[in-house]
Amino acid sequence: MQVVIFKLDKEQFAVETAKVQSINDIMQITKVPNAPAHIKGLINLRGNVISLLDINLLLDVSKEEDSGQNNIIILDIEEELVGITVDQVDEVLDVEESLIEKIEEDKKKAYIKGVINFKDRVVTLIDIDKLLSN
Repeated sequence: MQVVIFKLDKEQFAVETAKVQSINDIMQITKVPNAPAHIKGLINLRGNVISLLDINLLLDVSKEEDSGQNNIIILDIEEELVGITVDQVDEVLDVEESLIEKIEEDKKKAYIKGVINFKDRVVTLIDIDKLLSN
């Protein structure tokens, strides 16, 4: 399985590359009045209007005030393009399924597919479809 690893604050997360449409630099975000808190706004990417989610809020990861979120990952979720802002995109890796440890089923964290245990770090693998179905 191939994953894109990105950073939010000091934590590393991963999503399957099969869900990733593109990775872009941060761009103009248009705020949406009365939108739910987890909607950051809209972006216009090559003529497509895409909703931008605050993944820090969805994953309950604190955001440093001065942390500039520099990248937008465009994800294909159930035939719809959605963007998430991340602090930085670290790398794309092939991961053996055996490295992924399933975690206890926790309703609050149902969107976590498991953790990838590398020798030097642990990366949380996100099930992006479940993240949005809550």
